[in-house]
Amino acid sequence: MDRDIQRELIPRGDALRLIRSLDNLKTAFLDAAEQWQLLDDTGDVPAEPSYTELLQHAVDAQDLSRDVVRMAAGFTRSPHSTNRAGRTVLAHLATAATLSSHAAPHFAETTETALSLSRAAGPITRRYRGNSMVIDHATARAYLRRTSELIGEAAKELHAHLDFHRFLSSVTPRAIPAPPSPTPSARHR
Repeated sequence: MDRDIQRELIPRGDALRLIRSLDNLKTAFLDAAEQWQLLDDTGDVPAEPSYTELLQHAVDAQDLSRDVVRMAAGFTRSPHSTNRAGRTVLAHLATAATLSSHAAPHFAETTETALSLSRAAGPITRRYRGNSMVIDHATARAYLRRTSELIGEAAKELHAHLDFHRFLSSVTPRAIPAPPSPTPSARHR
């Protein structure tokens, strides 16, 4: 196989390990986006939102973001981050790290507003703050969903890379037999 092509390949085992890690992280972000709810069963802001629960959303979002940053940093240090597929994976991870870092502050804003909700002077102020909470919480969850999508895109790139591996193995001859060595002829004696 051509040396240039070999340099472009991420070893199959490394790619499979990274895909598993990406899939786990993608699922964690998607689960968080779906499970972390603000509104009650009727679709309204609760009269007394749980400050503890909302603050936990911010803490957990920060932890998830740290996981993406660590994965991106680890991949950057690998020799695979410089080939074509690796650069694409790294671009998805870098964007995912950026977007994930925006979720925790929005969850924290939701928490801060929840604290001020009980001190609201009147129904208009309370409604305004409630709407602000809904917007911040929904924005944070949207960041989590978008991060999950980007992590999924990175995994898709690696799957395509593994398909490229399979293609190359099907068209590249395994070993070309060496031509037979010439037999000495009578004229050269």
